[in-house]
Amino acid sequence: MDLSVVICTYNGEARIGQVLDRLRSQLHTQAIAWEVLVIDNNSRDNTQQIVSNYPEVRYIFEPEQGLAFARSRAVREAAGRWVAFLDDDTLPDQNWVAQVDRFAQAHPEIGAFGGQIHAEYEVEPPPSVKKLAPYLAIVERGSKPHRYDRVLPPGAGLVVQRQAWIDAVPERLVLVGRTTTAMLASEDIEAILHIQNSGREIWYNPEMHLYHQIPHWRTERSYLLKLIKGVGLVRHHIRMLRWKPWQRPLVLPLYVLNDLKKMVAYKLKHPHQEDLAIACEQQLLISSFISPFYLWHRTFLSK
Repeated sequence: MDLSVVICTYNGEARIGQVLDRLRSQLHTQAIAWEVLVIDNNSRDNTQQIVSNYPEVRYIFEPEQGLAFARSRAVREAAGRWVAFLDDDTLPDQNWVAQVDRFAQAHPEIGAFGGQIHAEYEVEPPPSVKKLAPYLAIVERGSKPHRYDRVLPPGAGLVVQRQAWIDAVPERLVLVGRTTTAMLASEDIEAILHIQNSGREIWYNPEMHLYHQIPHWRTERSYLLKLIKGVGLVRHHIRMLRWKPWQRPLVLPLYVLNDLKKMVAYKLKHPHQEDLAIACEQQLLISSFISPFYLWHRTFLSK
């Protein structure tokens, strides 16, 4: 099997059918051996009944809540050499599977790659929201393929070499993804960093196009502030993954002092937070500053 396309979903009955219809209508796939899996991450709605209308799709129920658990289950269950992840609100272009396969065949040595993700807003948002597009997994990095370095692609549309994931990514990640009880994000970045740290390159393929369906409530101030707070609270963990264990105690105080400096300077420069982009940046700086203590405190309380 060349490719396993995986849709991870939670309560996705209203969205999953549209994604599966797009996969049914893919072009230029006659020479590709590929499959489609739906990983139902503990849904409480009629997701399974919707998927049953697509007999060619493999349905798998993953009871442990969190996108990290769904993706790990997908890698274990996949038959393809490459595993391509879709979210239930990302619609692939008709050539998406063909472009995934073409890039994978041309770069068999890399660990993972992602493409372009374009926004399709339910309601046209104000300019301040569009400035926050990267936090909504919008990726438009030009027309030329290139290797990722510090900035990494999101999990939506990510294609990973299955063996590279198995070799490098722990069975249980520290970050599990946003759940009904927490807005912590970056579980996809954690997994990709493990692959990158193993020596595999991560690439950008501009020929792969996805369209992210963004409902109106995801552009509201309250949601965006919670989203960005979750990104900031896990920043310390993501940063430390880029360093060797013996280096981490040395760089920690440097990060803390730098975050404190940035937070105070930004507050002095922008004393008022009426503008959404300014409020979100301030929230990110505050959350990043407390992130070294947050996950430790959270783990201590859970124990």
